Amino acid sequence: MRLSELRKELQQEKNTTQAKILQRFFKTRKGEYGEGDIFYGIKVPVTRMIAKKYNDLSFTDLKILLSSKVHEERLAAGSIMVEKFSKADEEQKEKIFNFYLKNRKRINNWDLVDLTAPKIVGNYLLERDKNILFELAKSKNIWDRRISIISTLTFIKKNRFDETLKIAQLLLNDKHDLIHKAVGWMLREIGKVNQEVETEFLMKYYKQMSRTMLRYAIEKFPEKKRKQFLEGCI
Repeated sequence: MRLSELRKELQQEKNTTQAKILQRFFKTRKGEYGEGDIFYGIKVPVTRMIAKKYNDLSFTDLKILLSSKVHEERLAAGSIMVEKFSKADEEQKEKIFNFYLKNRKRINNWDLVDLTAPKIVGNYLLERDKNILFELAKSKNIWDRRISIISTLTFIKKNRFDETLKIAQLLLNDKHDLIHKAVGWMLREIGKVNQEVETEFLMKYYKQMSRTMLRYAIEKFPEKKRKQFLEGCI
């Protein structure tokens, strides 16, 4: 019953014009990374506001939402999981983490990963074995690889950079633009906390990186230093 109510509320917020824009933005055409994804055209804050009313949904209901072709329904599921995790005890956190990993094939666009990975995977693994992240980094699935690097945002905020740097090294030669952006973003986040650590990594590897990855990584550097990296004369 609660699941039906959530879906009804989302349907009431449909915006056809915005949906067309989002379907182009999230690359939903044949052969693109979001192929087949359907959008209602709801702004993210609205989806999350609606989802917040349904934090009591069961794992069964969440699995149904995650199986939906409608992007906003999967986003709502991710938002609910994040909220549940933030209030859960250790036993429940483990259940949410395991549920997340088991159903991660439906966390299948960059916004869904970015919303959930740091707050669920990163938080759960903060004081635990992190081998799963390295397994995900080697996956053929782009969203697994993005989860692996974006999850480390939680560690960066705790002044811990080892996992981010090791995974970034694994993904240096990744073929996908969304991974280039993700790695560059996480390197930039390291730089916000400790620019010396980021610079040391870049000095070793910047010539191997895609231009996109490098541009994202050095975005906050002084203009002169940015130019030196981009021109390869540092």
